[in-house]
Amino acid sequence: MTQKASDGRREKRLISGLSEPQSPAANQVKVQTMFTGLTNGTERNDLIAGNYSTPDEKLPAGMGYQNVGRVIEVGSAVDGVTPGDIVYSGTWLLSDHAERVTVPATDFQRFDAFMKLPAGIDPKHAALFGFSSVGVRICKAADIRLGERVLVVGLGGLGQIVTQVASAMGGSVTACDINVGRLDLAESIGAADRVLNTAGRGWPDQIEDGSFDVVIDVAGVPGMEDALLNAAAVAGRVLFIAGRSRVDYDFNAGQFKEITIRQIAHFDNDDLEKLTRLVQSGKVRIGPLIQEVVPAKDCARIYDALRERPDTLMGIVFSWADGDV
Repeated sequence: MTQKASDGRREKRLISGLSEPQSPAANQVKVQTMFTGLTNGTERNDLIAGNYSTPDEKLPAGMGYQNVGRVIEVGSAVDGVTPGDIVYSGTWLLSDHAERVTVPATDFQRFDAFMKLPAGIDPKHAALFGFSSVGVRICKAADIRLGERVLVVGLGGLGQIVTQVASAMGGSVTACDINVGRLDLAESIGAADRVLNTAGRGWPDQIEDGSFDVVIDVAGVPGMEDALLNAAAVAGRVLFIAGRSRVDYDFNAGQFKEITIRQIAHFDNDDLEKLTRLVQSGKVRIGPLIQEVVPAKDCARIYDALRERPDTLMGIVFSWADGDV
């Protein structure tokens, strides 16, 4: 859970002695957690008291939405799920980093997500199905069409997924970052037509104005807004994804080219189902994104790195097996 440290900064630590989750209501199931996935952007925002973080007065508090586990109880209105099934749940705050969780399995609200994992899906990979489903939602919102030129800015975990989904939708994808390790990973996955290092003069020397039908910003670098709009073609679409408090750009640049600007929030069951089909077909690969599987009891090391050195982390999966908690 996120809490205040003695030095006033936020930290995230494994806490014992919490109340047992309630037995499931009619539309819920109770799950014994096997794996949970770190949500790098959302959880870092919480650690640094960012623009959508938990208020100080509500700490300590959890913040997670990537949980994979084995069903141990089933509500009376839930069909097709039985004790022993392995499921993914992605309901905000309920599908948290915890030994056991009780989550909706039907009768969903807007951003609830739940799935019995199909045969052949690695549960460790499924622990990253949350932000990967966000990647699907981004590309759906971008309305990528066959042969369109797509620029993905930022190659953290989400950017790597967006690159793969955009390619699967038929886009000609250029992906860029300033982190050599992330660039090398994108090259090894092979979904991008071009992988560009935009450090130093890399952006002005390689990103031509008006050359992309779709620009997807997953980096959130302050002050980049005009450059992103300039990269878009006439009638292009620009998606601002990474968390920011305000967006400032040259109105004339957007008006003259009649650019559409989009934002998205979280994901739903439709995005989760589409992601699963892409994974099953091999068009999206999650395995290469997993940097480390970490015992939950060692989470402090990961969260301290997330707060102080976020560029050193890619896909992190926490294990909740016996002995790992």
